[in-house]
Amino acid sequence: MIDFHAHLDLYPDPQATARECVARNLYVLSVTTTPSAWTGTAALSKDAPRIRTALGLHPQIAHERKGELPLFERLLPQVRYVGEVGLDGGPEFRRHWPDQEQVFSQVLDLCGRAGGRIMTIHSRRAATPVLDALTAWPAAGIAILHWFSGTQKELARAIDLGCWFSIGPAMLAGDKGRALAAKMPRDRVLTESDGPFAQVDGRAAWPWDADRAVEALAQIWSEPVDEVRRQLLNNFRRLIQKIPARS
Repeated sequence: MIDFHAHLDLYPDPQATARECVARNLYVLSVTTTPSAWTGTAALSKDAPRIRTALGLHPQIAHERKGELPLFERLLPQVRYVGEVGLDGGPEFRRHWPDQEQVFSQVLDLCGRAGGRIMTIHSRRAATPVLDALTAWPAAGIAILHWFSGTQKELARAIDLGCWFSIGPAMLAGDKGRALAAKMPRDRVLTESDGPFAQVDGRAAWPWDADRAVEALAQIWSEPVDEVRRQLLNNFRRLIQKIPARS
C-alpha cells in the first residue's frame, strides 16, 4: 500500500500511527507544514525504511511562517521530498496571497537551485497560479498535485506540464473528483490519505485508508483491483527512480 501524502505528526499519537504503518508494510510520504516541524517528524521514521519525510511550508500558514524560509533552505540538502507546499485560493486565505506567492516562488527557486526535488503540492482553488509557477520554475523538480480539484482545462494543462497526481478516498467520494481521476494518466497516479485532515466514514482518515482509493480507481478505470495495484506500484517505483541525489 502507498500513502503518498499524510501528516503523521498531526495524529493524536504519531508514534503509534507510524508503528501501525510499519506493521502494515505501508509506504508513507509524511509531509510537514513548517520547516521547524521537519526534524521531529523525521524522527518518526527511525527504523521505518518505508516512511519518508517531506520538507514543507503550507500555504495556509505561509503568512505566519515565512520567516522559516532560511531554515527551509538549510534543511533542503537533507531531503529528496518537499511538501506540503503550494497555493490556496480559498476566500479565507486570499488576504495572505502575496505571502503565499512569495513563499511558493522561493521554495521552487530553492528546489531548482538544489537540483530538483519531488514535490507534493497543494492547489486548492489555485490550480492556474500553481501551474503558472511550475512553468516559471521548470527546474524545481517533479510536481505531484495532491487532491487536485481544478477544472478539466486546468487538468489538461497539468498533464501537458508532466505533473503527477495523488488521489485519496475523500477525493473519489464525489462526482467531480471521480471525473478528474478518470482523465488523469494512469501511469502518473499515486494513492494518498491526506490524514488526519481528510475524512473517511465521518472520521479522520488513517494512512492505510489510502488503500480504499484503489478500489474506487478500479471502478473508475474498469480494471481489476489487482491490476490497479500493479499499476500504482509500477508508478511508484518509476517515480522514486527519478529522485535526485541530495545536494
